[in-house]
Amino acid sequence: MLPNRMTLDKKTEEQLKRLKQNIGVTPNVLARIAFFRSIESGYEYTASERKLDGNLVLDKVTWLGDTMLLTEQLLRSKYPSSRPKELMTCWAAHVEDGIASLRNHRTLLSFTSNL
Repeated sequence: MLPNRMTLDKKTEEQLKRLKQNIGVTPNVLARIAFFRSIESGYEYTASERKLDGNLVLDKVTWLGDTMLLTEQLLRSKYPSSRPKELMTCWAAHVEDGIASLRNHRTLLSFTSNL
């Protein structure tokens, strides 16, 4: 399914780090929330050149936690012909899409009230 080591693009990574500073939630948990928000919104990744150049390289268990099997199955069903590296790019695109609606929160209260 997904590769063991996963990364995001720099822009998304910076937004996750900024949110962590503002509200205290770790980037991997924020990435999970952003991914599922993107899936719920109906976002569909279309193949384009995307550079995953972030410095935060974590294993998929850290990125996905208890949602790993569900995340991989959602990606596999949504993008059935994609290879593992392509699925990582799809995952990163969904995180980027989902973080767009979360990135401007300044407090944990405003963040949780938006969920």
